[in-house]
Amino acid sequence: MTIENKKAEPKMDPNALYREEVFTDHQTGSLRRLTPVKADGSADTVRKTIHIGEAQLLTSAGALPLSFEIEAQSLGEAAQKYGAGVKLAYEQALEEFQEMRRRANSSLVIPGAGSSGLEGLGGGMGPGGMPGGGKLKL
Repeated sequence: MTIENKKAEPKMDPNALYREEVFTDHQTGSLRRLTPVKADGSADTVRKTIHIGEAQLLTSAGALPLSFEIEAQSLGEAAQKYGAGVKLAYEQALEEFQEMRRRANSSLVIPGAGSSGLEGLGGGMGPGGMPGGGKLKL
């Protein structure tokens, strides 16, 4: 949503509606089937049905939701492809997490790093002999 759109009232497109159904095996995760419908609620056979897999990745910071589209013609086919979809979504989430970590690590600044010219006088040294007090600033 752009800044201009924030001022406007949100509108739902009656030509892009889906009926949503959720299926689960109560062990692994869930599948959502989005069936296209017309504005009157009848089936829209022109658009294709969408299958979305959902799972959770447990991390030390809590559960991270994973959501991924599954190319399938039926619910049974979507269930069969669920495992491969979870694996791909997990790998993509892990890559994104590692990229965020890499960016965060590359932006660390250590105050006082390098020579201040006062080392012989004890200047620039914080507790424990660390330059700049040994604190990291992000």
